[in-house]
Amino acid sequence: MRPGVLFDVDGTLIDTTYLHAVSWWEAMRQHDRDVPMSEIHRSIGMGSDKLLDHLLGADRDRGADEEMTAAHDVLYRAWWERLRPLPGAADLVRAVAARNLAVVLASSAKETELNHLRGVLGADDVIAAATSSSDAEESKPAPDILQAALDRSDIDPERAVFVGDAVWDVQASGKLGIPCIGLTCGGTSAAELREAGAVATYANPAALLHDLESSAISELG
Repeated sequence: MRPGVLFDVDGTLIDTTYLHAVSWWEAMRQHDRDVPMSEIHRSIGMGSDKLLDHLLGADRDRGADEEMTAAHDVLYRAWWERLRPLPGAADLVRAVAARNLAVVLASSAKETELNHLRGVLGADDVIAAATSSSDAEESKPAPDILQAALDRSDIDPERAVFVGDAVWDVQASGKLGIPCIGLTCGGTSAAELREAGAVATYANPAALLHDLESSAISELG
């Protein structure tokens, strides 16, 4: 087994969080569910089933769930060609790989979406493995997608760090005992990420890269 770094993708490496929020906002409004966008934003990072439970209540009529999820996907896909990596994203991934650490994308995106996100990132040559939504029974904050990433890459969980942008990322990694570095570029504050259990926080991938030598990643090996 080898040391490595697991990366969330949406909101951590690619600037998508607010696009997901507005797409969910519109999808729910199409079905007469009027949810403030700030509440939606705080839920991004969960799978669609958990997100809808969180926002609309677990005891609701789920008859429109599939239609709302499909509407979100259509609305969000309209932005695909304009997606951009967050500052320093590809450079950070390459710097981690240069330290002889396995780089794994622990994403819950659907496979076709993940393939597009990988193209936007532009660092496939140093990515050892990647997960998609089909690799996990439960979405974050359940740890399933992180466990799948560990299994697929043969990373030693005792020599691993996870980099994410949402409290759900921090909670998921905590369930596996993996330290999580939080990035605030997804719109969640450093205080919220630290309260959830993040070992450190940085503004974006570029900021983490700047301090890489003093980060938890430098302790892997």
